[in-house]
Amino acid sequence: MTRPVRLALNGASGRMGSALLSLLGDDGRFELVHAVVAPGSSNDGQPVVAGHPASLRFAHDWTQAPALDVVIDFSGQVGLTCALDHCLAQGAALVSGTTGIDATLEARLAAASKHIAVLRAANFSVGVAVLTRLLREAAAVLPTWDVEIVEAHHGRKLDAPSGTAIALGHAAAAVRGTTLAAAAVHDRHGRPGGRADGSIGFAVIRGGDIVGEHTAMLIGQGERLELVHRATDRSVFARGALHAAHWLAGRPAGQWQLDDVISPPR
Repeated sequence: MTRPVRLALNGASGRMGSALLSLLGDDGRFELVHAVVAPGSSNDGQPVVAGHPASLRFAHDWTQAPALDVVIDFSGQVGLTCALDHCLAQGAALVSGTTGIDATLEARLAAASKHIAVLRAANFSVGVAVLTRLLREAAAVLPTWDVEIVEAHHGRKLDAPSGTAIALGHAAAAVRGTTLAAAAVHDRHGRPGGRADGSIGFAVIRGGDIVGEHTAMLIGQGERLELVHRATDRSVFARGALHAAHWLAGRPAGQWQLDDVISPPR
């Protein structure tokens, strides 16, 4: 696009929304045109402020949204549903980092990708996208080596394993011709017995202010390969989401992946 991408944020007052707002003020690739918060939020109706038009205020819905090209969503089940409805109605692209949604919404997103460009990721770090690609390649080249995934996050995180750890598990399982549902081992305590061949184990660490760390271990006889990514600043996820949104704007309908974004042009 020769003009700035017209962007809306969904979940604009959350941790990721705030990180995105702080970056957008200095990013000439985008024009922020709408910022949605949850109904009842103390930010509803307040100016978005610093680096953005004085007239732009937080909104609790999409009724006053102007024309736009892409929505970045970091919200929840209800918020994502409303954003998806608006994207479908307007033909806008959707970038979403919302996780933990139900099967009905998963199916709706898959169906929507036949009409609009949709890109979803559990983690928008470009480094994690590369880590996932490397894990796929290593798991395919070393098909008999054991796979273990260790993740660490701050003590306030509610879900475990992280969405990123699960996505890594899916990547390893797929190249080995199985599914994570069949291969995953989440619970080891007491006397669980020996390790099952082909299983993918998960370990979880919670504490302090850890932004996010993921280690994919491939363990053979007498040697071990470790692929590690550590995030030290939450802004890496916001930068990745903006990179994905700029790339997705104007793309044809489909289910796009962050791996598509980092792939070199052909």
